[in-house]
Amino acid sequence: MPVKILQVKAKPNARQSKIRQLSDGTWQAELKSPPVEGRANDELLTLVARHFGLPKSKVAVKSGASGRIKLVRIEDV
Repeated sequence: MPVKILQVKAKPNARQSKIRQLSDGTWQAELKSPPVEGRANDELLTLVARHFGLPKSKVAVKSGASGRIKLVRIEDV
């Protein structure tokens, strides 16, 4: 099964949730949730899964869970 790794810069406490790919190939995610108790990470996984049309179980934070720059693993792309 193919796996893709995305480098995502997370911006918590945004007005609305959205994700977009930047010109350098990285991704930027604006998240409504605060970076408390994993809420922003959970919202990020939901946002990425919805963007790629996958179930949330196919998306995981590979590294950077406590930082703003994260590596997100996507299966079945």
